Amino acid sequence: MAIFKGAGVAIVTPMKNNEDVNYEKLEELIEYQISEGTDCIVIAGTTGEGSTLTMEEHRDVIKAAVEFTRHRIPVVAGTGSNCTRTAIQLSKEAQEAGVDGLLVVTPYYNKATQGGLVSHYTQIANETKLPIIMYNVPGRTGCNMLPETAAQLYRNVENIVGLKEATGNLAQASKTMYLTDGKLDLYSGEDGLVVPLMSIGAVGVISVWSNVAPKKVHDMCASYFAGDVKKAMELQREALPLVDALFSEVNPIPVKKALNLMGLEAGPVRSPLTEMTPENAAKMATIMREYGIQLK
Repeated sequence: MAIFKGAGVAIVTPMKNNEDVNYEKLEELIEYQISEGTDCIVIAGTTGEGSTLTMEEHRDVIKAAVEFTRHRIPVVAGTGSNCTRTAIQLSKEAQEAGVDGLLVVTPYYNKATQGGLVSHYTQIANETKLPIIMYNVPGRTGCNMLPETAAQLYRNVENIVGLKEATGNLAQASKTMYLTDGKLDLYSGEDGLVVPLMSIGAVGVISVWSNVAPKKVHDMCASYFAGDVKKAMELQREALPLVDALFSEVNPIPVKKALNLMGLEAGPVRSPLTEMTPENAAKMATIMREYGIQLK
């Protein structure tokens, strides 16, 4: 059984003005997501600025998310690193915090060969009992996990169960599903391609868009699974201008700005990220209003 099916939010980590983690606002954001129908909280990933959290903050943010969620929906923790030992440590800490699964990105900067990816993920999986969703986002990591590699890991490592697919390459995703007999838990990592990926067997999305429109993302997935493909396609298409705006600068710069415009007080991004340019922020605000999002 999949860790979750439907709409998982790649939730932001709200910050105070001094860039300390704002746990009060994190609890509020999690409550908002659950009340709007989100199916899973994905904490401390790319959108959650996991790469600039300290080890202690990473542990504490994950622990807080588990406590705030109170087992109402699953919590998946981002525990990837370009160092296998660090990824193992982060994964063990997340397991101790009580999460339901792990999201592990491919190594970045130092990259890895395909054989290195097999070794990396196998070592991590051997050190935890939790189910693992691999995360392939070569546009950020410079490392592309090939379908054959994903299939090998899925077949040979019991607790590697899924893949967050963010290559934007439908042909590659299709081949991955072919090589795993459609049994791999595939999640869209591209908000603009959720329905197309579900058409080849994806079980949901890990979504940036869901931060600002959780009910829409949930309803899109639920409509598709209920057989109302037309409704799912409509929800997918109407969101494309908003999705484009949310990625008009490096994620999570725009989505944090969007939440602030909504009055949800996500706070600043942490350096080396910078605040959204006024021009792009104004364009995004217009698109948000046209989409039906109320701004403060």
